[in-house]
Amino acid sequence: MRSIEDFNTVRSLIDAGFNDCAISRRTGIPRRTVCDWRHNRRSITPRDSCSSHDYSMLPSDAYSYLLGMYLGDGYISRCRYVWRLRVTLDKRYPGIIESCCAAIDKIMLGQHATVFPRKSGCVDVSLFSKHWPCLFPQHGPGPKHLRPIILEPWQQAHVDAATEHFVRGLIHSDGCRVVANDRGVASVRYHFTNHSTDIRELFCAALDTLGIPWTQNSRYMIAVYRKAATARLDEFIAPLVLNPRTVMLTHVHYTT
Repeated sequence: MRSIEDFNTVRSLIDAGFNDCAISRRTGIPRRTVCDWRHNRRSITPRDSCSSHDYSMLPSDAYSYLLGMYLGDGYISRCRYVWRLRVTLDKRYPGIIESCCAAIDKIMLGQHATVFPRKSGCVDVSLFSKHWPCLFPQHGPGPKHLRPIILEPWQQAHVDAATEHFVRGLIHSDGCRVVANDRGVASVRYHFTNHSTDIRELFCAALDTLGIPWTQNSRYMIAVYRKAATARLDEFIAPLVLNPRTVMLTHVHYTT
């Protein structure tokens, strides 16, 4: 089964006057397939067509969390006729890895995310699907901080419905929780670092929605210092990854 991109490329070459053999040589698509598409003798079921998606049916909690993870340490790549989502995480935090897998499994019912170890001390949480570019339309060539990152209205609706999950995903991917020595008193702080201005603004807007004060103490870092604010973040971030197999979330970054 060919992709809609292949089909559209062939149709454009047909409209330009190329014959079947020439199109086959240019695209690598068999001449018989080109001939069938020219005469519409075979139904086309493009793998990349997602016009049937009802985005409102996505679980807001899982989607918002995975969106935060994707905007931080996730990326999408093409693998023949499907796409692969990979979220790179620190293997020292199995609780976060499990949360990421659970979110993917909840969104892609009937499928299960796979964890691939990497030599750098990280793991890739991964799943193949033809739908990832539709679910994360922020996908594009190059680093995220070099292209606009703007949420679609349906994405914003999910974030509004599950803002805590969105913030947790961003912190789990590009954030850290530290305990600083403030004049001899232990002081909890949260930091979020990302080179994309758009992603930082999404993080700050989510904190504003939750009534959590923040400050930008460097070009790329957003910090939460106030005792009540860090306690509010602890309510839905730290407890969810503190399990017997997880290291304590103090003095260390969530991810490398």
